[in-house]
Amino acid sequence: MGHELLRSLGDAPARDDMALLLARTRAVAPEDTETWEFPADVSVVAAARKAAAGQLAAWGLDELSFTTELVVSELVTNAVRYAGGPIGLRLIRGDVLVCEDNDPSNTQPRLRRARWSDEGGRGLFLIAQLTTRWGSRYTRSGKTIWTEQPLTAELGLLDLSL
Repeated sequence: MGHELLRSLGDAPARDDMALLLARTRAVAPEDTETWEFPADVSVVAAARKAAAGQLAAWGLDELSFTTELVVSELVTNAVRYAGGPIGLRLIRGDVLVCEDNDPSNTQPRLRRARWSDEGGRGLFLIAQLTTRWGSRYTRSGKTIWTEQPLTAELGLLDLSL
């Protein structure tokens, strides 16, 4: 394929190095995605948990509700505290359950281990323990923090040892 592409450019020699990037995207069916938007107010955390639990029930994934509600709670709380609003929340059901939190801040989160006497700093540590993967990416209007969970509740025991 690469040779065919180069031939299509003609006989002119390349002036610089070239790279070919191929990306494969997967389409997600509309019924496998749910999105909400919340203002930056601490009172919306309970509404976000309730919305996520309701969608998991509609998808027949009730067994993921406890863990997902905790993840949603941490993500939305951090967005309210540190990023402002509006806060977007999206669940995607695919090979795994993806939970995304969108906020207007461009400050990337960082995982840290809180000492026993610290009052904060445990949110991302909990998320890292409760999910198989997590990360963040910049968007045009801020950032998205995403998590992945298996579609069964068999993630294992939660290890909160410091």
